[in-house]
Amino acid sequence: MSVDLVLPCLNEAAALPWVLERLPAGVRAVVVDNGSTDGSAEVAAGLGAIVVRCEPRGYGAACHAGLEAAEAEVVAFMDADASLDPRQLVRVTAPVLAGRVDLMVGRRRPVSRAVWPWHLRLANAELSRRIKRRTGVRLHDLGPMRAARRDALLGLGLLDRRSGYPLETVVRAADAGWRIAEVDVDYLPRSGRSKVTGTPLGAARAVLDMSKVLAR
Repeated sequence: MSVDLVLPCLNEAAALPWVLERLPAGVRAVVVDNGSTDGSAEVAAGLGAIVVRCEPRGYGAACHAGLEAAEAEVVAFMDADASLDPRQLVRVTAPVLAGRVDLMVGRRRPVSRAVWPWHLRLANAELSRRIKRRTGVRLHDLGPMRAARRDALLGLGLLDRRSGYPLETVVRAADAGWRIAEVDVDYLPRSGRSKVTGTPLGAARAVLDMSKVLAR
């Protein structure tokens, strides 16, 4: 396999069949079960995915466990809730595989306004502004679909194990002089509620985590 796709997973049994059946050729799924109670791990294994158990709760903990378990030269990340189409993954991985980009981020383009509420769009715009001020890198979205070379990612020494993990990836990559770019990907109605921003407490934690990363 040329690419391992890390799919952090917490109760995504309903979405996993759609996600896994749409994987492009040459991509192996590494589903990181982060404490699911709906049989997600069994569904993933039954569909041929590599399943990794990650007991410490947190988006970053799941992502990093998947990164460490991956074996392909290039590792991609994507949410497992069917909000992103795996068939578009090649837009993110191809430039990395070709050596043109070190870190490619999928810029979410919502298929309807209902997919991405205005307050989350506003928060994302503010985060993008702060990223540019901190790193000089101009990104419109800190999307959950992204790809880079595995060894290089491990070399960044990422520490965040909660929702600040994607932001820390960008910040540390920028500090290391990586070529960072973004490409449009469709943003679809998710299956279920967001584990990060789907509740006021989750959204508050995400803001706190990302503020800590930017303050380092």
